[in-house]
Amino acid sequence: MSLLAAITRDDVARYVYVFALVYAVIIFIRILLSWFRLPYYRWLNAILEFVTEVTDPYLNLWRRWLPMVRLGGGAIDLSPMAGTIVLLLVAGIVSNLIAG
Repeated sequence: MSLLAAITRDDVARYVYVFALVYAVIIFIRILLSWFRLPYYRWLNAILEFVTEVTDPYLNLWRRWLPMVRLGGGAIDLSPMAGTIVLLLVAGIVSNLIAG
């Protein structure tokens, strides 16, 4: 029980912000993995599926409002950029509110 009493509001605020940073890094990994064709390995496929399943629900929210930017034969998805910016802004605000 004394362990729970040792957690302060600042600790919780830092946990919230670090969680948002870790999620932003996972989104960045998703961006990097989408640029390269990787060979199939069972362990690599497990990592790719994990990253995709973790980031898709959040990024699909942004894909509804942000259209793909067409450039020649390809397109650029702006949802990871907008999602990461909003995620870090909201995490900063929420962690400041928690910290007091």
